[in-house]
Amino acid sequence: MYKNLVLAGSIAGILGALTCLITGLARMAGFYYLAGYQSTTLFTAGIGLMVFACLIKLENLQSSKPQD
Repeated sequence: MYKNLVLAGSIAGILGALTCLITGLARMAGFYYLAGYQSTTLFTAGIGLMVFACLIKLENLQSSKPQD
């Protein structure tokens, strides 16, 4: 179960970083819309994916801690 969460966190983090990178570069190049969505909306979705990945990783760290 935890290995699946780690994998999901890694995938979400990579997808979020790539989304932010692509939309940031597109915005600087002057493209305000990508695939029918505003580039700032897609950038916000990328940030959300990275936050989701951080929360999953944090939960995994907390649950793997030995209980006292």
